[in-house]
Amino acid sequence: MSEQTPYIIGVDIGTSSAKTIGLNIQNGAVSGVFQQAYPTHYPQPGYAEQDPLLLLDAVKTGIKNVVAEAGYPPAAIAFSSAMHSIMAIDVNGEVLTPLIIWADNRSEPQALALRNSPSGKLLYQQTGTPVHAMSPLCKLRWMQEQQPHLFARAAIFSGIKEFILHHFLGRYVTDHSIASATGLFDITTLQWSAEALHYAGITAAQLPSPVPANTRLTGLLPAVAAELGVPADTPLIIGGSDGCLAQLGSRALDAGHATITIGTSSAVRMAGSRPQTDAQERLFTYLLTDEVYITGGASNNGGALLQWLVRDFLQQPLTSLPSLVTAALEADTGGLICLPYLLGERAPIWNSHATAAFIGIRPFHKAAHFMRAMLEGICFALLSIKSALEETAGPVQRISVSGGFTATPGWIQLLADIFGQEMELSQQNDASAIGAIMLAARELQLPWPGGDNQPANTFYPDRSLYAGYQQRYRRFLRLYEVLEEVEPQ
Repeated sequence: MSEQTPYIIGVDIGTSSAKTIGLNIQNGAVSGVFQQAYPTHYPQPGYAEQDPLLLLDAVKTGIKNVVAEAGYPPAAIAFSSAMHSIMAIDVNGEVLTPLIIWADNRSEPQALALRNSPSGKLLYQQTGTPVHAMSPLCKLRWMQEQQPHLFARAAIFSGIKEFILHHFLGRYVTDHSIASATGLFDITTLQWSAEALHYAGITAAQLPSPVPANTRLTGLLPAVAAELGVPADTPLIIGGSDGCLAQLGSRALDAGHATITIGTSSAVRMAGSRPQTDAQERLFTYLLTDEVYITGGASNNGGALLQWLVRDFLQQPLTSLPSLVTAALEADTGGLICLPYLLGERAPIWNSHATAAFIGIRPFHKAAHFMRAMLEGICFALLSIKSALEETAGPVQRISVSGGFTATPGWIQLLADIFGQEMELSQQNDASAIGAIMLAARELQLPWPGGDNQPANTFYPDRSLYAGYQQRYRRFLRLYEVLEEVEPQ
């Protein structure tokens, strides 16, 4: 036992997979990694659903495998999760609905009506969450109006992390970070908003109990503990949202230090000591801890867009995606401009009806041209979020990157060239899981082998390309304005 150095497990419950990491807190070595994917279903236009039992199984399998790889139990297990999911559960614990995730736009009519009302503006100021179909607030209103009998049967409305913790502990609890992304949580009083609850048609008793992100939960159910291979008294640190924890995991809590994450979706964020709502309601303000607020904007369109291009547009196997990206990064756009709004868009335009488009198609354009234009379009969309962030929260002086896209150095370089700024890549690209582990280490008062805040690699912009990208970016913004007037509603 004396040779067993303590480690903490971080579980990141993402949109496309759950990733579980064991990290030795004395030397920072990874003791185990496991990742399990699960599908998203689109049964109708605008719908995006998942089976919560598959996500639960992925989390349990990940923990069990990382524990087995280490050979002994962890000091703690900490959690990160994607935001904005909601599901209805009855008094007997039976799941009444699929997990409705952030990409689901079915509540767009409700969101539009609320967003343009005085109540919508009040709720944005209270909750820090832009009024949009992604929000559980609007999803609940849709459910109340469109599925009243099912809505009436619901004893609890839960997100995915809360559902998993209930399976582990037998009680419903949520963290302030996830709660602050629901549109139902007052980020100044740290309580469920009475105005939001009234709009959604529910009571606070129908939502999990909110607690700080560093809360230590105990009482792992014996059967679950045995299945996971850990003692029943193993502490669970509730953690926070994937976006907020990515900020911590990237060690980007200092002023002017932004992060960019590109995974299934994408986002630009920056930390501050107080809530900073945007006069134009383009940005979110979520809690990391009760003293740290994360302001920024998320885009619906990241890696999911590339998968669509390969699988459905080019009709090639997804295994060809890496080679197509490589070829695209070695090519140019051939004059193509891509508006990457395949799944509608969140920040900064908050338009669920926005659609994707390729502009300037010529007979000579090949797959590499379309892919290159799409990569640039994703970067342009992120640049528009960064511009809104600077207007609200101050200049971005430093940028750290994380997410699946960091496996492709050429894409990071493209981002640096388009932004005209250095992009810093840390040794770990699993920033959300690492952030959860860091939160747990602090709560348990265990040493953290974080070292200094120097990136493992820095990508420097090619200044000779910047003017050309700025010209294309201005065209990108203008094309959206023009096409918005004619796109279907």
